[in-house]
Amino acid sequence: MTIRPRRSALYMPGSNLRALEKARTLDADVVIFDLEDAVAPSQKETARAQVMAAITAGGYGRRELVIRINGLSTPWGRDDLMAAGDSGAHAVLLPKVASPGDITRAAHELNESGVSETLRLWAMMETPMAILSAESILRTAIDPMTRLDCLVMGTNDLAKDMRARLTRGRAGMLPLLALCVTAARAYGLDILDGVFGDLQDEVGLRAECEQGRDLGMDGKTLIHPGQLAAANDIFRPSAEEIAWARKVVDAFAQPAAKDAGVIALEGKMVERLHEVMARRTLAIVEALAQSGN
Repeated sequence: MTIRPRRSALYMPGSNLRALEKARTLDADVVIFDLEDAVAPSQKETARAQVMAAITAGGYGRRELVIRINGLSTPWGRDDLMAAGDSGAHAVLLPKVASPGDITRAAHELNESGVSETLRLWAMMETPMAILSAESILRTAIDPMTRLDCLVMGTNDLAKDMRARLTRGRAGMLPLLALCVTAARAYGLDILDGVFGDLQDEVGLRAECEQGRDLGMDGKTLIHPGQLAAANDIFRPSAEEIAWARKVVDAFAQPAAKDAGVIALEGKMVERLHEVMARRTLAIVEALAQSGN
């Protein structure tokens, strides 16, 4: 499986042509073209056409392109999904996923329409039901036909439905975030943290990025280009992590360690699982280097 950097995932309103153009120049690992929350009902069809035209026109370089569609129960959802299948995007982000059936229904529609399996599905976890059903939703990833690759936390909607306050430190969100990280890791999926809403609070943004990284998130969703630098910096493996990863990989490559499950390295006991983690770190670094980051 290709390992892609997903440090920063920037939402761009599909109804804003200027934003779609600007996204070609921004240092985002992922661009999420939003047809859902950021678009008024009267603009849904126009936004869809604009996003498909922008992706078809190209110019987004190494960025991973994801389309957040409207829910399949809405008047626009299925048309969004089918249009995404022909667009050349890398993934479709399903909003307000609440059950395994939401994943399997979308996958079935794509499979029945003959859409290439290279188009993946991402799931928004933004309702209490999604949290309660996290394990069963993610279990669908066992079947490759479901295309499920990544989770995205929708902390604003989740806090609203929970009647929780998004205070500094996110005490009310931490158990929910940790549960979803655990489920994602259990089924081999990536997971991205929710957005940070205060565009003037750089200190708060960096603190929340660090918190998400320490919880195990792979990156953060963002609402403004000015937030990209912080996310890219904090979710990038540090020089120390890179150096250690190289040492671990090199140590296990030695003939004496060929059949070893555990080795001693600089006074530490290192297991094969650490080699797997080290190889992932180096794969991300290599991907960033190839894209000039």
